[in-house]
Amino acid sequence: MPNPTEIRYDRNEKQLAILFEDGSRFEFPAEFLRVESPSAEVRGHSPDQRVLVSGKRHVGIDRILPVGHYAIRLEFDDGHDSGIYSWDYLFGLGREQRLLWTAYLDHLTLAGLSRDP
Repeated sequence: MPNPTEIRYDRNEKQLAILFEDGSRFEFPAEFLRVESPSAEVRGHSPDQRVLVSGKRHVGIDRILPVGHYAIRLEFDDGHDSGIYSWDYLFGLGREQRLLWTAYLDHLTLAGLSRDP
């Protein structure tokens, strides 16, 4: 997997843009990164423990912290800060973003939940 060459966060748009060394560029809404957090709090320790996170339409990112040379940790303004986003994980999220987002919206609808707080 390629490594990022640039990471920029637009606080007004609440978008994290990542440019990878292979030329791939992905723009992630903070809400998407929050609901797809790789943390055990969201993903659990097995697929049947995954938590459907709702009400995060307006979430933002307060801090982006490096984790070695392989990842970043995002601190969200709702207090969530335990997910470590590896370069591989972010690259995969970028490639599958449309599919993941559609599935997330479908799951919210089926559960009777909303993106709004």
